[in-house]
Amino acid sequence: MKSKFFELAVFDLDGTIVNSHETIYNSTSAALDEMNVEHNISKNKFINMIGMHFKEIFLYFKLPEIDFDQFISIYKNYYFDYISHSTLYENTEEVLSYLKSSGIKIALLTTKGQDQAEKIIEHFRLEEFFNHVAGRKPGIPNKPSAAPLLNICGELKINPQNTLMIGDTEQDIQCGKNAGASTCAVTHGYREIDQIKAEHPDFIIENLLELKNIVSMKGINNE
Repeated sequence: MKSKFFELAVFDLDGTIVNSHETIYNSTSAALDEMNVEHNISKNKFINMIGMHFKEIFLYFKLPEIDFDQFISIYKNYYFDYISHSTLYENTEEVLSYLKSSGIKIALLTTKGQDQAEKIIEHFRLEEFFNHVAGRKPGIPNKPSAAPLLNICGELKINPQNTLMIGDTEQDIQCGKNAGASTCAVTHGYREIDQIKAEHPDFIIENLLELKNIVSMKGINNE
């Protein structure tokens, strides 16, 4: 892929800018316990599935049918009890600051609920960097649909072709491709490198600092 001018960087949340697997796993287990749902979820396998919809994860682990809305409500209540188990990935704030100072707009796109996404960004004191925070909303399909990313581009009046979607899962890369944006996969998240490469993102990076080179038109195709 040739270097290009980016006006918008859209970040996934979990596994991309926030290392949150302990929080997610513990909150999930606590919510299922409160609902008296028997479960024996492999932590390692669960971590490798973060980014997928909970319904898909529960189906994989053959959990009994549950009231999903009730689960989400309980899960969200527990989430901030375990938020101290989450940390920002190395250089997150430095990179966000660099993008902002370079005149590049910044957005968040996550499958977490809108209210939860906003609270997490506030918890890590990142509000000043983001021009738009997009969580799960009724009527808008989740990633890998192009819809939520196209909605962000529309809100910020940015052409998807001048947008870089950054994430750690197949859903992120597929979402970016479906929207006509460029894609960047990070390797510090919740997928194995072979899973990432199979999606053929335009860029693959090990550290968020590498985004500086990509957006300054020095990027190299890493397929």
